[in-house]
Order: sequence, then structure tokens, then C-alpha cells
Amino acid sequence: MRLGIFARTYVGTDLAGVLDAAANHGLNAVHFNLRCAGLAALPGELDDTARESIREAFRQRGLEMIGVSGTFNAIHPDAEKRRADTERAVTLIRTARALGTSFVSLCTGTRDANDMWRAHLENQSAAAWRDLRQTLDRLLEVAHQENVLLGIEPEHANVVNSAQAARRLLDEVSSPNLRVILDGANLVGAECAGSMAPVLEEGFELLSPDIVQVHAKEIPPAGAGTIAAPGSGRLDWACYFDCMRRSGYEGPVVLHNLEETDIRDAVSFLRQWVP
Repeated sequence: MRLGIFARTYVGTDLAGVLDAAANHGLNAVHFNLRCAGLAALPGELDDTARESIREAFRQRGLEMIGVSGTFNAIHPDAEKRRADTERAVTLIRTARALGTSFVSLCTGTRDANDMWRAHLENQSAAAWRDLRQTLDRLLEVAHQENVLLGIEPEHANVVNSAQAARRLLDEVSSPNLRVILDGANLVGAECAGSMAPVLEEGFELLSPDIVQVHAKEIPPAGAGTIAAPGSGRLDWACYFDCMRRSGYEGPVVLHNLEETDIRDAVSFLRQWVP
């Protein structure tokens, strides 16, 4: 395993500044977002000069781009917006390898029209699942052509809201280009009553053959907001890493959902499991 970070954890939009900060924190794996280069996360196009400058900036610092964010609301209630965003994601998938990665992360979406991370009563409807499948069919067609992996993540507020739902989707789609991102904090949930071990163990048992990335995100202390550095909250980290090791997972462990000022302490905390 190796420790990485979401590029958007850094507040800037200057590519060199963001990558220098990651390197200065002792990290060599970055999950990138084009906003960190002053671009739209899902640009309508990305020219050769922009792609090469990003790739060269990573190379100069010895950093690996372990993925790029292609998140959008995959089941947005406005079908025309959904189609337009899907095609912008197609553009990103087609250019991913030229940027320096073969992995694009996605969001399975919500029927909430304004916030793709907010739950909606219709998320578990048959129509929502059908729209997700339609969106993924288009994206996976291109991912197969480009030899790129796509990653979906169980999120309580989205269509795929559990390890069980992720397993169902993976089995239905049955594509070698669709994988899963596992986030222990998302699996357990903010309520996290009782032992976390059964939930974490089941998540890894169901999904381990298809996990391409694991997130290092904390569950904040009760009443402390939505952002917290690993080690400062309620996630059972020892159990989490034990589940990773027993599942055979050896990929990146990616920090996110913390303040930039807490990164150094978070890295130090996680080094006990990811030297």
C-alpha cells in the first residue's frame, strides 16, 4: 500500500503549487482534479498543451497520478443536463491516459437537482437505477475503447449507497472496466453506533476483488461538522487497515475530507499502517 491524497484537499488552483505541496508532505500519489490546474473539472475539451503541461508537472516532482476526478450527477433529474455531463465525462475518459492515468472516479448520483452529495427519496427507485445504468453504459463503452478503469463509490446519499448495492451494480454490469472505491467512513455512516467491525468486514468481503482505491476519510466527532483529519474522530482505523490487509488490498490509500492545515498530522498518523 502507499499513501496518497485528493489534489482538491489543497485550496489553490495553481498546478505547481498544489503538486509541490503534495510532494512536501512526503506523498507521491495524487488523485487529480483538473480544477487544481485552473480548469473545469469536466472540460468540454482539453488540448495537447494542457495535457502535456499537467503530465510534465507530475513527472518533474516524481508524483504518480493515481486517478482523475470525473464526478458528476449520473442520475440528475434533468435528462438533458445528464446527457451533456455524460459527454463531458466521455471527453475526460478519452484524455485520461494522455494526462498520465488510467483511472477515472465517478459519482453514482442523486435525484437532488442541486447537490450530488445530498440524498433524495427517489434515489432507490427503479427509474433511478435505470438512469444510472444508462449513464454507465455510455461511459463504459468509451472506457473499454480507451483501456481506462472507472470507479464508483458507495455513498449513503447516492444511488449506490452500500457495499451491497455496489456488488449488485458490479455483477449486473459485469465489465472489466468498472471497479469500486471503498471508503470506510461511508460504509459505517456518521451514526456509527456499536461495533464497526461487522460493517467494514462485510464491505471488504463483498467488494475486495474489485477495489481499485481505498479512502482515508475520518468520521468526525459527534456535533463537530463534516470535516476531520484521520485520527481525530470515530473511525476504527486499526480495524479498517486490518480488513484491508486480510482482503489482500495493496493499492493506494487516499486522504481527503480534511483541512489543508491538518495534512501533515494526518500523514504522520497514517504512517503507522502505511509506512
